[in-house]
Amino acid sequence: MPPPPPPPPAAGGERAQGPAPKSIEDVKRRRRQRVEEGGKRTIIEEPGRTIVQEKGARPVIRADETERMRRSARDVRSEKRRDGGNVTIAVRPGGIEVFSEFDSSGRLTRRYRRGRDGRETNFIDNRRFRRGAPVHIDLGPLTLRMPRERYIVNYERASDDDIYDALMAGPVERLPRGYSLDEIRYNTYLRDRMRRVDLDTVTFDFGAWRVHPDQYNRLERIARAIHRVIDRRPDEVFLIEGHTDAVGSEIDNLTLSDRRAEEVAIILTDNFGVPFENLVTQGYGEEFLKVPTLQAERANRRVAVRRITPLMARD
Repeated sequence: MPPPPPPPPAAGGERAQGPAPKSIEDVKRRRRQRVEEGGKRTIIEEPGRTIVQEKGARPVIRADETERMRRSARDVRSEKRRDGGNVTIAVRPGGIEVFSEFDSSGRLTRRYRRGRDGRETNFIDNRRFRRGAPVHIDLGPLTLRMPRERYIVNYERASDDDIYDALMAGPVERLPRGYSLDEIRYNTYLRDRMRRVDLDTVTFDFGAWRVHPDQYNRLERIARAIHRVIDRRPDEVFLIEGHTDAVGSEIDNLTLSDRRAEEVAIILTDNFGVPFENLVTQGYGEEFLKVPTLQAERANRRVAVRRITPLMARD
């Protein structure tokens, strides 16, 4: 069955209501749920996130990434546009401005950076994709023609050059066109066209998304590799993927995985200086277990990184 359409995004540029949740129990207490289309769709809203459950399909999630921007920008403001959308402007130290444009439904249509000299660097441009367009694409499974250990890099065993090479590599199969960010986020076979780095040395406690401070230094090498890439190509975009084990409810696991991805992105920015605009995050559910078990398994509560720029359409 094709995946459901992505959830309606949180309103771009609007601060989430109330303090950030500290635990999954806090998240659950603050959830609000409604049913639409005669029971065919359930919308679950929680702090900073929206989850959509289509009847007969797996739920999908989207975060409002504005809060992540606020952590490293000295000023974040939103301006309404005549078409009903808005633009969020994050001013980083040194006067660098990052613009995120949203349409009237809250869908991110463009993200770019403007330097003090007025030069612009474009990261995401989804303006060619009309609002409400389906995100399912007819792309079959990958036929892998390289050793699996090169395709999925084991972070703990890999050299710095191995990590950098995986992030710099192009698609492992030719693609017919460029895709929107939503298409990339919600189509497994499309993401599979890019190599990835599994951050196996950073895992999470059961029911939690925080990275222990004593694990922060384990992210230094991936941060260094990302910096090497963007030093050469400042407009590169990296997807930070959060994952879960199969214990607990599907909704709880989905929000946990999404918050794990966000947590790692925050650490990469706050502790290692990776610009937030070069990162996007997404959590995935129980269908992507690394260790196939229904039991609690720490190795499944993990994060992976891949460069997605070669998949993206840009006007």
